[in-house]
Amino acid sequence: MKTFEAIQTMLAVRTYADRTIPADAVRRIIEAAWLTGSSMNLQPWHFIVVEDRDTLRKLGELARSGPYIADAPLAIAVAIEPTLYAVSDASRAIQSMMLTAWAEGIGSNWVGFHGLDAAKPVLAIPDGLDLFAIIPFGYPTQTVGKGNKQRKPLPSIAHRERFDQPYPG
Repeated sequence: MKTFEAIQTMLAVRTYADRTIPADAVRRIIEAAWLTGSSMNLQPWHFIVVEDRDTLRKLGELARSGPYIADAPLAIAVAIEPTLYAVSDASRAIQSMMLTAWAEGIGSNWVGFHGLDAAKPVLAIPDGLDLFAIIPFGYPTQTVGKGNKQRKPLPSIAHRERFDQPYPG
């Protein structure tokens, strides 16, 4: 799948088939995060690959906005160092993981951003790091309507040269 096609068609997936993700696909997903650009190359992130069923269940219980983590065959927790660009850099890495997974037919959804402190002990995340997000991954249980996105018209959010000049749609 080409990059733009992945961006154009990727949708959030919250229900996952009971199917293991091959190790080589997991490796590509985590490498996509590792290879993502970082401000000043600080790489203020840590990625915890979780495949253990009991741990996934615990994370699903503790992440209020993501109980479906419990049903995913894989989740990657993203912890960040408290630096100026950590949120931006980690967000870029998460998007790289999600697009890489989607290109392989694997769905995902971003869980968290805040409110994940209760899950830190489960993953042995040190006190000096923040648990920024947990991304569950899995093959969708049903055919996903690729690219059926409801978006504002492009000219209403994109501008040419100045804010008051809409970008042609």
